[in-house]
Amino acid sequence: MAVKQFEDLEVWQEARRLTQAIYRLTKAEKFMKDFALRDQVQRAAVSVMSNIAEGFERGGNQEFIQFLYVAKASCGEVRSQIYVALDQGYMSRTDSEDSIIDFRRLSGMIGNLINYLRRSGMKGAKFSASRKSD
Repeated sequence: MAVKQFEDLEVWQEARRLTQAIYRLTKAEKFMKDFALRDQVQRAAVSVMSNIAEGFERGGNQEFIQFLYVAKASCGEVRSQIYVALDQGYMSRTDSEDSIIDFRRLSGMIGNLINYLRRSGMKGAKFSASRKSD
């Protein structure tokens, strides 16, 4: 299947799923009371899917790759915040370990997409449109 919009990307679909999981986890009573951490981990999770979408919509692979790196970094941010939540007793060890594994896997998926785009030689949609002759 050809990718025509960011919603077609498996990596974006996974980022969306994991963002939903973070929102579910942060609804726990103890977690909800720590407004700063709750908001920060939610923003970091949203950042992953948003940067994938924004980079795709830029239409050029170099820009897309830059945004994918930001999304990958946000995966690390989420993982770090999960450790804080675990240390504060806001999450169970099982939930935190599962979330860390999920975000590591997503980070790997993003890294694989970056590598694919670098090797592909494609420049992106904005470069494939035929240019009018003057």
